[in-house]
Amino acid sequence: MATPATITAQNLPTIVLVGRANVGKSTIFNRLIEKNKALVSTIAGTTRTNNEGDILWRGTQIHLIDTGGLESQENELFVEDILKQSESALRQADIIVMLTDAKIGILPQDKLLAKKLVSTYLKKIPVFLVANKADSDSIELNTHGAEWHKLGLGSPIPVSAANGRNLGDFLDLLYKECNKAKKRPKSIKENEEEICVTIMGKPNVGKSSLFNKLIGEEKVIVSPIAHTTREPFDTKMEYELNNKKHTITFIDTAGIRRKSNVSGFLERAGIDRSIQSIQKSDIVLLVIDGSEPISVQDKQLGGLLENKAKSCVILINKWDLADDNSDAKRNDVKRLIYAHFPHLSYAPILFISAKDGYKVHQVFPLLIQIAQARKTEIPQKELDEFMRKTVKTHMPSRGKGTKQPDIMGIHQINANPPVFEMLIKYRTSLHRSYINFVENQLRQQFDFTGTPLIIKLVKMKR
Repeated sequence: MATPATITAQNLPTIVLVGRANVGKSTIFNRLIEKNKALVSTIAGTTRTNNEGDILWRGTQIHLIDTGGLESQENELFVEDILKQSESALRQADIIVMLTDAKIGILPQDKLLAKKLVSTYLKKIPVFLVANKADSDSIELNTHGAEWHKLGLGSPIPVSAANGRNLGDFLDLLYKECNKAKKRPKSIKENEEEICVTIMGKPNVGKSSLFNKLIGEEKVIVSPIAHTTREPFDTKMEYELNNKKHTITFIDTAGIRRKSNVSGFLERAGIDRSIQSIQKSDIVLLVIDGSEPISVQDKQLGGLLENKAKSCVILINKWDLADDNSDAKRNDVKRLIYAHFPHLSYAPILFISAKDGYKVHQVFPLLIQIAQARKTEIPQKELDEFMRKTVKTHMPSRGKGTKQPDIMGIHQINANPPVFEMLIKYRTSLHRSYINFVENQLRQQFDFTGTPLIIKLVKMKR
């Protein structure tokens, strides 16, 4: 089933970085897009899934894809998947950049890759040979040797991703070539209405499968091996609803598990980046494995959302494996979910199958509704009338103390997420249950679908 949205980067010239492991592809990728997006380490084969981002140079943008290295024991189980990822990127390429190591020189792996690029791609599209790690004049001299020219890709362009040496000149050459292509660099305006959506869950709940279904391409590696996804991967989509175009950025994240089970630097770094992605997102898709009981880790992730005040949709994945697909069964599961996640009672629940796409695309209109609800601002006049009716329906219940509380008013002090300030009489306190009652009444009267409400109590002075 095709996705109802389109990937925005498809309108830009695409540059693909290729090269053997540890030549610094991820480092130069981060430097060119000016973001610390790709995970960088000295461990060969750190990158598995292609990284994608946009380069902004002299006011216009092009699209950049960083591919994974194959030559490492770390990625032995993923060689075929990484190769498919690289081949997919090369099919999209308007320009290929082969990255080598100026310090080490040309290795047999470089010669094999260059041979493939010359025979398969060079006659169709431009291929730049770039020698990275040329951190000084003395190292740059290494790139003048005959071994570099024997690759058949012309003279190497010496650069340093570490200190930025010659990168400006390289970008000028790159953009000059892009301006000859069918797709030209474009000036892209930032969309203030952009919705940032992070897909979150414990390992192996189907986050990457869901991500691929949402964007309509196999952009991230899917595997039953825990922690296959090492770093967040995002794709910007354009979705049209009611004749209005909406920009949605989906972020696939590494599975988050208990600290005691985390092994190695790469997994720890991946989880840290997952949490950072959650912090900067507007909406979180919390994916739960519908074929398993709710786990302690699921609950901990739910608690993380409560602390971050994020809008949320709970996705019960692998529903295709359910023996009973009746409405009664779904309602039973919903009651169970809300019992385990009482603080997420505002979150809609969808039953999906990321594997075969069942109900996956229902996520799109729901995200638009939630994004709009998150920005809801209630006029003060309506809030005053709301509070008057609420108090009349149910008198405030007191907390600690003997005096009956008196609510003096309520104001909305923020949106995205909505924050309210409730004023109560001096030397009185309000019971928590009454605050919950006011929240429920707000939800019934106004549209706050999938969105947390924050109600702060302020005691009036004498």
